[in-house]
Amino acid sequence: MTRKHSDWLSAFLDYSSFGEAPRHFYFWTGVSTIAGALRRKVWIDQAYFRWYPNFYIILVAPPGIVSKSTTAGIGMQLLRKVPDIKFGPDVVTWQALVSAFSESTVGFEHEGEMHIMSPLTLESSEFGNLLNPSDTEMIDLLVSLWDGKSGTFEKKTKHSGNDSVENPWINLLACTTPSWIAGNFPEYMIGGGFTSRCLFVYAEQKAQYVAYPGLRVPKDLPQRAQALIDDLTEISKLTGEYKLTADAVEWGEAWYKQHYSVRPTNLDDDRFGGYIARKQTHLHKLAMILAASQNSDLTLTAPILDLANTMITDLEPDMSNVFSKIGKSDTSVYVDKIVSYVKKVERCSYAEVYRYVHVHFPSMRDFEDVMAGCVKTGYLRITQEGTDLMVSLGQASLMDNPLAGIQSLRRS
Repeated sequence: MTRKHSDWLSAFLDYSSFGEAPRHFYFWTGVSTIAGALRRKVWIDQAYFRWYPNFYIILVAPPGIVSKSTTAGIGMQLLRKVPDIKFGPDVVTWQALVSAFSESTVGFEHEGEMHIMSPLTLESSEFGNLLNPSDTEMIDLLVSLWDGKSGTFEKKTKHSGNDSVENPWINLLACTTPSWIAGNFPEYMIGGGFTSRCLFVYAEQKAQYVAYPGLRVPKDLPQRAQALIDDLTEISKLTGEYKLTADAVEWGEAWYKQHYSVRPTNLDDDRFGGYIARKQTHLHKLAMILAASQNSDLTLTAPILDLANTMITDLEPDMSNVFSKIGKSDTSVYVDKIVSYVKKVERCSYAEVYRYVHVHFPSMRDFEDVMAGCVKTGYLRITQEGTDLMVSLGQASLMDNPLAGIQSLRRS
């Protein structure tokens, strides 16, 4: 069957363009959607291991800003219409996963051999309801599944003996807020283990204001959705190994040398060393998604790898925003609140700042000490105007742009 679109992701971005979320939220939702369709049926073979096209994508934004769950649902609703696609439980426990895996186990034929897999896609509008970060056993399992290890996973239980799953595979799309991450992810999780295998997609403002989406969408939206589902169904039939062309190998070798010889200046090695070490894997996983979006050739070219690298690198400036509060003292968090508020209003009275954060400062002296520290470090400037003290941004805040890169053309 001939596909209806030359590029599924581009068509999906057009289909979802009537919502309020930034364009990169829809792009990564589309990536997770294609990954859910491909499952464990395609791979890149590296002799000692294989890369499979599954992702742990976390949409991160303050509450009520960019309709995270609605954005994720646009792609997942399409995926649910594709035959034989299985979704996992709403709460991740070993018992719930075993039950879901057993229902998803299926065989597929490739080059005359039958292959068994147990693939699941997990969708969660509230990441905290899906997974408990303090459940280290489950976190370790998700780490192993992301790595694509083959074989049978077994779990001994008191009541049911040994539960086993053959070739499990998980693709995750979840939503959360920066404050939830700060309150629930311990410092030691950043830079290694689970978080280095996640791609955190961040936004803090709407791309457009759409009060009544039903009045904005075209009348043929259901037909557009069906065309996307039809193509996604064709994508789900792809089976086999993705091969790198000669130019892709040349590009990948040059990238690999550059990646490890020149460390990125925008990422702290202590926090993001694990992510940096796994960026090559993220890149090739995404390359399979981009290739599947365009054709059924099972071929990866240099331009595909280059685009995958660009899209992943575009997420990096925002990673510090996602993890900025983790491991900080309460005072540091309050400083962030104060400086963010002044950035938002640009200029206000000293009394107005205190009213904004006074619930955190029963003592006026504590508040004054924090404000004095903000002035000394250059984040705020306080001037006398008549009988009023006025607060504005200092030179350090004006130079500090935590949203650098978010306005790139690829996200416009």
